[in-house]
Amino acid sequence: MLYVLISVICSVTVSVIIKLAKKRGVQHLHLIVWNYPIAALATVLFLKPEAGSVDYSTLPWGLYLMLAVLLPSIFLCIAYAIQYSGIVKTEIAQRLSLFIPLLAAFFIFHEAIEAAKLMGIALGIAAILCSISWKKGGVMAANGTWGYAVAVFLGMGIIDILFKKIALYRGVPYVYSMLLVFILAMIVAFGFLAYRISKKKEQIQFQAIVWGILLGLFNFGNILFYMKAHQALSASPSIVFTGMNIGVILLGAVVGIGFFGERLTRLNKIGLLLAVVSVLLIAYL
Repeated sequence: MLYVLISVICSVTVSVIIKLAKKRGVQHLHLIVWNYPIAALATVLFLKPEAGSVDYSTLPWGLYLMLAVLLPSIFLCIAYAIQYSGIVKTEIAQRLSLFIPLLAAFFIFHEAIEAAKLMGIALGIAAILCSISWKKGGVMAANGTWGYAVAVFLGMGIIDILFKKIALYRGVPYVYSMLLVFILAMIVAFGFLAYRISKKKEQIQFQAIVWGILLGLFNFGNILFYMKAHQALSASPSIVFTGMNIGVILLGAVVGIGFFGERLTRLNKIGLLLAVVSVLLIAYL
């Protein structure tokens, strides 16, 4: 469980870094682009991917390219969701995105899903709705900023589906596919940044690079220790799944409320409780 704990801490620390960097004037895109060189480099150093004899023409480039665009785009949505909705609600949106692959398995691939898991999905959707900031009269938060959290929920679910499809491809080791995705995502992210610099005449800040490298290290740490947790507890994947998702939701709540003074309405608190219950239902029933 130590690996699960470290992964949880790394995951929540990513949100904290985004929040602190913004307070110091670092633009979200300038911060996020540096995550991908670090992710690619760390993958080479720690996971040591080997391609072997690969026919590059047969690789699932379509999946790689979709992920290359989605990863930096949804990371930006995460950053804006943290800015406008707070760490607590953003972590709930990220963790409950696990329902998207389950729904896809049920509706698209026609796999059987137990009633308990369907109940967990229903509770998870209710948790998302409770986490949104509602105004009197049923109108959502001003300027539609709640949309970033919804984009995180949907986008992370789609990303999970795409990574699962890549894992099924046997023509190349999964870790090598990860490396290719990170490199392509890095190219896309720097393309976004180059566009912003050319159009808005923004300057690259040294502190953005420093914060970005820090972000990349903890983001990769989250991935690395989550993989190690699954390896160490290969006979109990539900423990890893539950510990990771509930751990991030609860630690995110502690950090968001305790350190950043985020306020939750009664409805938001109900959403937090429903999120925990829904993960338990999916993991164990």
